[in-house]
Amino acid sequence: MTYQSPIQPQKAKVSAVKARNGLMSSGSWAAALGAGIVAFGIWASTNQPVTNIAPYTGEIGGFAFSPFHAGESPAANVYPKPAEIKSDLKLAARYTHNIRTYTVEGDLGTIPALAEGMGLNVTLGAWLDRHDNANAAELAKIVQVANANPDVKQIMVGNETVLRGDVAVPQLIQDIKLVKAQTHVPVSTAEPWHVWLAHPELAKSVDFITVHLLPYWEGVPEQTALADAQHRLAQLHTAFPGKKIVIGEIGWPSDGIDIGAARASTVNQARFMRDFFNYAQANHINYFVMEAFDQPWKTAFEGRAAGYWGMFTLDRQQKWSLTGPVENNPAWIFYALGSVALMLAATMALLGRRPDMRVAGKLIFAGLVQGFGAALAMLLMVMGETYLSLTAAAVWGGLALGQGLLLFLLIADSFDLVETIFGRVQKRHYEPIPAPAGTKLPMVSIHLPICNEPPQMVRLTLDALANLDYENFEVLVIDNNTMDPHIWEPVAEHCARLGPKFRFFTLGKYKGFKAGALNFGLRQTAPDAEIIGVIDSDYIVEPDWLRSMAPAFNNPKVGFTQSPQDYRDNDGSFFKRLMFWEYAGFFHAGMVTRNERNAIIQHGTMTLVRKAALVNENGWAEWCITEDSQLGLRLFRAGYEAVYSKKSFGKGVMPDDFNAFRKQRYRWAYGAMRITRANANALFNPFNHELTLGQKWHFITGWLPWMGDALGLMFLGMGLAWSVGLIVDPVRFEFPIALFMLPSIGLFFFKIVQILALYANRVPCGLADRLGAAVAGLALSHSIGKAVWKGLFSNSLPFLRTPKMKNAPALVQGLVMAREELFLLVLTWAALLGVGFTHHWATLETRLWCAVLFTQSLPYLASVSVSILAAMPAPVAKQVAAPAQEPVRMGVFHPAAGD
Repeated sequence: MTYQSPIQPQKAKVSAVKARNGLMSSGSWAAALGAGIVAFGIWASTNQPVTNIAPYTGEIGGFAFSPFHAGESPAANVYPKPAEIKSDLKLAARYTHNIRTYTVEGDLGTIPALAEGMGLNVTLGAWLDRHDNANAAELAKIVQVANANPDVKQIMVGNETVLRGDVAVPQLIQDIKLVKAQTHVPVSTAEPWHVWLAHPELAKSVDFITVHLLPYWEGVPEQTALADAQHRLAQLHTAFPGKKIVIGEIGWPSDGIDIGAARASTVNQARFMRDFFNYAQANHINYFVMEAFDQPWKTAFEGRAAGYWGMFTLDRQQKWSLTGPVENNPAWIFYALGSVALMLAATMALLGRRPDMRVAGKLIFAGLVQGFGAALAMLLMVMGETYLSLTAAAVWGGLALGQGLLLFLLIADSFDLVETIFGRVQKRHYEPIPAPAGTKLPMVSIHLPICNEPPQMVRLTLDALANLDYENFEVLVIDNNTMDPHIWEPVAEHCARLGPKFRFFTLGKYKGFKAGALNFGLRQTAPDAEIIGVIDSDYIVEPDWLRSMAPAFNNPKVGFTQSPQDYRDNDGSFFKRLMFWEYAGFFHAGMVTRNERNAIIQHGTMTLVRKAALVNENGWAEWCITEDSQLGLRLFRAGYEAVYSKKSFGKGVMPDDFNAFRKQRYRWAYGAMRITRANANALFNPFNHELTLGQKWHFITGWLPWMGDALGLMFLGMGLAWSVGLIVDPVRFEFPIALFMLPSIGLFFFKIVQILALYANRVPCGLADRLGAAVAGLALSHSIGKAVWKGLFSNSLPFLRTPKMKNAPALVQGLVMAREELFLLVLTWAALLGVGFTHHWATLETRLWCAVLFTQSLPYLASVSVSILAAMPAPVAKQVAAPAQEPVRMGVFHPAAGD
C-alpha cells in the first residue's frame, strides 16, 4: 500500500473562489482606482493656488542686481559675460528704473555702460573684504567707473563689511571719505539695522543710510515680517532724524530651511513682497528688492536659502506675478499624475496575484502604495526645483535612489502584510497526516553533523531519533573538527549502544564546515536511501516526523520538505522568551506566505531532501556558510517544488547569550548575500526563467529588509558626520530637506506596526510578547547591516557556530558583548543633543533631524537592552541525565581509513 499525505488545495473552496475571480478582479480595480483618485485629490487640495494675496500694479522700486548665471560664481572667479549682463539689464528695465550692484570686478564694472539708454539708474557697489590691496584696487576702479558713466547715481562702499568683521568702522569711514572726495554722487555703505544703531559715527560719515531689512534671517514669521521691517525702519528714523534712509535689501526667499518661525516658500515670498510693494508705494520709500535673480552660488557661504531670494529663477523665469494667484509648485500636476499612474500599475500588478484578498486588504494596500509613491514624487518634485551643483546632484541623486529602494521595500512589505492577513485561500497547504501502519514508505538517511557539541545534548537528540515511529531509516552522525576525543567518544559509544541503524564518523580536521560533513555523509548513505534528512545536534524530534512528512515525496516534483524550527528551552528567562517569539514570527507567518508561491527558505534542520535531487545538484555548497538556503534555491532553479508544514515536529535549544544570538543572525545574513550574488542571474535577469516570478519576488523582497539594515548603517554614519558639521559649522551645513528625513522615521514605525499586525494575526502570543519579538529583531539590525556589507563584497568568513547550552554570562559581560552598539548609541545621542542645543531646538528641521537620530539610535538601544537581559540570571533548566552504562568499545570511522 502506498500512502500520500497530499498538499491540500482546499479544492472546493478554490473552485468557488475561481468562480468569483471576475468579481474579485473588479474589486481590485475599484480599490486601486479609488485610492488613486483620493491620492490625486490630496495632491490637488494641498497645491491649490493662493488667491488671498493683495495685488501690486505699480513699478518696483529697484533690484539688487547680481547677474551670475548657472556655473558662474565670484568664488570661482567666473564672471558673467557682457551679453548675459546686457540681457539681464533689459529684463530688469521692464520692471524698474533702479538697480544696485555689489562689485566692479570682472565685467561687472561695465554694467553702467551696458545699461546706457535703458533708463536705469545705477547704484554702483564696491566689494570690500579683509584684503587691503584688493580693497584699494576695488575703490580705485569704482571711482573710475562712476566718473565715466552718468547713469551712476549713487555709490555703495562695501556691503555688510562691519557685520562680517572684514573692515573696522574707522577704516570704513576713511574709505567712504576717500570715495566722496573723488566723485560727485552721494556715497553710502550697506549694513543691517542693528549695525547702524550700534555705530552712529558711521551714519554721520555717509550721505544717506542704506539698511538691510531681512526678517527671514531673524526668524520672524511671514505674517508679521512687514510689521517688523516697518518697526526697524522707524527705529532708524528716530535714531537719525532728517537723514535719508534707503532700504538696500528687503525680501524673502522662496526656498530654504526654517529659521525660527520664518518659513521659506514661493507663496510666502510673493505675499511679503506684494505687501511691502504696496506699503512702500503708499509711503514713498526708496528700496531695492533682494534680489532680481536667484544666485545659487551663495549657498556655499550662507546656506540653501541664500540662493532663492530672486524674483526670477536662475533661468530668468518669473516665480510669481505681481497680480493673480500664486502657487508653490506650479508643476505639481505632472508629478501627481505620474505618481498616481505608476502606483496604480504597481497596485494592480500585485493585487492581480491575489484576487482572493478581502476588500479591506485591497483598500489598505492601494492606499499605502499611493502614499509611498506620493512621498517619492514630492521628493523628486523638490529636487526638480532645487539648484544643485554636480556634487550636490550626486549626493541628492544617491539619496533619491535610496528613497526609491525604500519605496520598493515598503510596497513589498505592505503586500506581504495584507496578503498574510487578508488572503482567503491557501492553495498549497500541506496537512501532515501520519501514514497508516503498513504503508510502504521510502528509506530515509538522517544526517546529524556535530562539531564540539556537548555529548549529553547529542545523546538526547539520538534517543529521540531512536524513538521514531518509522521502520526504514538510518542515522549518520558526522563529527568534524572536534579535536578533543573526550567530546566525541561518548557520542560514538552512544551510537553503538543504539544499534546498527546508527553510524558514527569522526573526521578530525576537515574542510567545508557543516556542508563538508554533510557531503561526507552523503557519500556514506545507504544505497537504497531515497530521502536525506538533516537535523541539528540539539533537536529532539517527534516520533511521527518521518511518517508525516516522507509521504510528500510520492509526488515526484517535490525536492524537499521543511518543518518549522522550534525550541524547548523557553525556560522563563526574559531573553529566551524574546528570542522564542522572534523566531516564531517567520515560521508562523513568513514561511506560510512564501509557501503559496513555492518559495520557502530551506533550513539546516527539520528538513528532508530527495536524494536524487541532492546528488544531481552536486551535494551541499561548501563555499556557502548557509548551505541549506543555497540548496533550496538550487532545487527551485532545477524545477523542484517544496512542501512546508507549519506543524512543529522537533525542538532544539536557542543561543545562550546575546553574542551567540547575534552571531547566528550575522551568519544567516552574510550567507544570504553570498547566495544572492551566486544566483544573481536567476534572480534578477528577466529573461532567465529558472525561477518563477513569485519565487524571484520572495527571495528578493525577503532579503531586502536585511539590505535595509545595511543602508541604515550607512545612513547612520552619514548622519553622524553631518551632525558634526551642523554643530561645528551650522552656516555651511544645513539640515536635509524634510522629505529626506520623514521617510526614515516613517519606515521605522511602519515596520513596528507591520510586525505587531502580523503577529496578532498569525502568531499565538500576547501583546507583550509581540513587542518583545520586535525589540529582539531590532537588536540585531547592526549585526545584520555589517553582515550584508561583508557578504556583498567579501568571499571569506569564518564559520560561526552557534553555541548551545552555555552558562549565562555575568552582567558586565552583557555590556561588553554589546560594546560596539553601546558606543554607537552614546555617539548618536551625543550628536542628537549637540545638534539640538546648537540650534536651540527652534525649527522643524532641527526637531526632525533629532527625531531621525533618535530613530536611528533605537536599534542600538535595543541591542544594549537585550544584551543586558541576556546577562541576567535565568531559572536553571533541568537536564535529563544520560543513563549510566558501561562504555562500548567500537571501531570508529576516521577519514584516514578511506572514504
